[in-house]
Amino acid sequence: MQLFQDQQIKIYNSLTGKKELFKPINEGHIGMYVCGPTVYSNVHLGNVRTFMSFDMIFRYLKHLGYKVRYVRNITDAGHLENDADAGEDKITKKARLEQIEPMEVVQRYTVDFHNILNTFNFLPPSIEPTATGHIIEQIELIKSIIDNGFAYEVNGSVYFDVHKFNESHEYGKLSKRKLEDLIHNTRELDGQSDKKNPQDFALWKKAEPQHIMRWPSPWGDGFPGWHLECTAMSTKYLGDRFDIHGGGMDLKFPHHECEIAQNEAAKGESPVNYWMHANMLELNGQRMSKTTGNTVNPDELLSGNNKFFSKAYAPSVIRFFIAQSSYRSVLDLTDDGLLASEKGFFRLMDAINQLDSLQASKTSTIDINAWKHACYDAMNDDFNSPIVIAHLFEAVKYINQVKEGVETLTEADLALLKETINIFTFDVLGLENVTKKESGTDKLSAAVDILIKLRQEARANRDFALSDQIRDELANAGIQLKDGKDGTSFSVN
Repeated sequence: MQLFQDQQIKIYNSLTGKKELFKPINEGHIGMYVCGPTVYSNVHLGNVRTFMSFDMIFRYLKHLGYKVRYVRNITDAGHLENDADAGEDKITKKARLEQIEPMEVVQRYTVDFHNILNTFNFLPPSIEPTATGHIIEQIELIKSIIDNGFAYEVNGSVYFDVHKFNESHEYGKLSKRKLEDLIHNTRELDGQSDKKNPQDFALWKKAEPQHIMRWPSPWGDGFPGWHLECTAMSTKYLGDRFDIHGGGMDLKFPHHECEIAQNEAAKGESPVNYWMHANMLELNGQRMSKTTGNTVNPDELLSGNNKFFSKAYAPSVIRFFIAQSSYRSVLDLTDDGLLASEKGFFRLMDAINQLDSLQASKTSTIDINAWKHACYDAMNDDFNSPIVIAHLFEAVKYINQVKEGVETLTEADLALLKETINIFTFDVLGLENVTKKESGTDKLSAAVDILIKLRQEARANRDFALSDQIRDELANAGIQLKDGKDGTSFSVN
């Protein structure tokens, strides 16, 4: 069913800085590319948030009847740490530390990536290409850029000539940066670099003798630059110009900026009509960082085995929490926020599970059709999932009112309510119908709460041996008690 003919979607385009009416290049078809993970470690929760946002967008576009080709790559070639021009690549470093082959690192963390996304009920992309599977395409792309005068080779490495490119094009138009400012804010070369200018970036790097991941090229053995792979794979599967390119806000510069430059230099046109960027995920009001310890990975959040959260949370609860914020907003991950989302999620599931028991009437006192259109209007407004969720809770109110006999709905309106709430809850937002009992969280919480109360009574009676015994027995069972100023909470190890 081609619902898209009746819907007008507006997308916030990072390139223009405003919402624009979405018009696909080919009617009824959409090409969408999203930068995937570099598989050298467990997938970061912030990346999961980004991929979840585009999973929701993919789901909605498919629901409208578009034929969507969604390409999300795997970076398995390794690029240099901190995306520098010298040093050790991330995958090789991990392989050296763990004393395994680089492709073992790739396999391990690609499997982890897929397992995590499956846990959160992601749809698979249409195509999931790998950087190592497209070395030939990347080499051919470099040849075109050199032939067009926008790259140069030095000692087996090839660099993109940003200054030359900027004479006839605009480098920095996506991130709104001027080359003059970049020059002013860039440290001068120390004389050891092969680059003409500090702003130039690598298209191909010569592999030093110790570099394991290497491929033959016209310029010698080496490996491709990080920015190059996405240009090669996106245009191979979506064409020289396609509809949507997505990724995290942190990729806007330099990664996406360089993609634009590469495509314009090689193919003579800008590659993308609509650039979309998901914003950052914070933890308790601060940026997630491994160095400061202010970080939690998806497995730790799902299991409760962490120092930040009072309990484990079901995948759909976490997904619901993320959907309650616009993909373009900074999202602060907190225990209070997840607890509130959990209550809201189960309230929504309870209402949906009561739909089949509602009795139809001869007349309707609620305009379900208007409510349905409000849900679509919200998604059409730059995929505004928080407003969609607000409308879903309006439906919860309707369900309770009909159940109590305060409002009435005809059989046709009941069917429309059920169809629409299922579409937006499950098909679009990607939630799963899990009740509180099925999740097991209520039974575990109730049991542990009883033991916490018994422990508090023991401590009040100065029976510290019993208090310690309860704590230690729970710890042996993998349940860690945490005493705080607001009482005792627990986490599951």
